[in-house]
Amino acid sequence: MEIIKITEREPELLEALVLIWEDSVRQTHTFLEEADIEALRPLVCQGLNFIPELWVLKAADNSYKGFMGIDGKKLEMLFIAGSMRGQGGGSKLLGHAVRKLGVTEVDVNEQNPQAYGFYQKYGFKKYARSELDGQGKPFPILHLRCLPGQGQK
Repeated sequence: MEIIKITEREPELLEALVLIWEDSVRQTHTFLEEADIEALRPLVCQGLNFIPELWVLKAADNSYKGFMGIDGKKLEMLFIAGSMRGQGGGSKLLGHAVRKLGVTEVDVNEQNPQAYGFYQKYGFKKYARSELDGQGKPFPILHLRCLPGQGQK
């Protein structure tokens, strides 16, 4: 698996990444209803188009297995295909983000304890909490931060 920075955001690539997002969300965001997922899909498409840095995890067969989006020092999104969960893809992306790109912040849904635990392993600690998510829905968000050089497993 290799991590590749995306410079051209072609429709086929974005469609593949939205499918990874949806697959991941259905497995990890069990608190979301179908209507929530449907409402989020266009926002994810928009986010993929406009996130300053988009990185993908690409397999030897050229298929995409995960992706992350970064804005400055903040990891805005990290999703792994369901078939890849627990196989190190998320760790590979996050490790690259922290060690090579200087990421020190991430937000995580409070109702996704697996993701929260994942980020804690990398030294991320909660510094704030919001009752509502970015769309004003009652899905609390934990704001996490790690000090530079501490985000290592």
